[in-house]
Amino acid sequence: MARNFKVSARRRGDSLHLALRGDFDGTSACELLNLLNKKRRAVRKAVIHTGGLRHVFGFGRDTFQRNVYTLRGAGLELIFSGKNAEEIALEHHVVL
Repeated sequence: MARNFKVSARRRGDSLHLALRGDFDGTSACELLNLLNKKRRAVRKAVIHTGGLRHVFGFGRDTFQRNVYTLRGAGLELIFSGKNAEEIALEHHVVL
């Protein structure tokens, strides 16, 4: 994992807000996916704030995009916001 990668999580009703900070690499992507997988039945939406990311490595983006399918079937809607939202999200995700 990128040494400076951190995820801050806060729940608001049926939404989980995740603020990403630091660099997003392959291990960071796995950490994010694991956290989403743990929380997917407890919330309906996950809002992923990407404004705190300094750098999104291609391998991190690819790792997330190739493995986000593991969250399907749980009814979890992913919403991305911030300057790096479009770089991480897939086409069917909501980008603010």
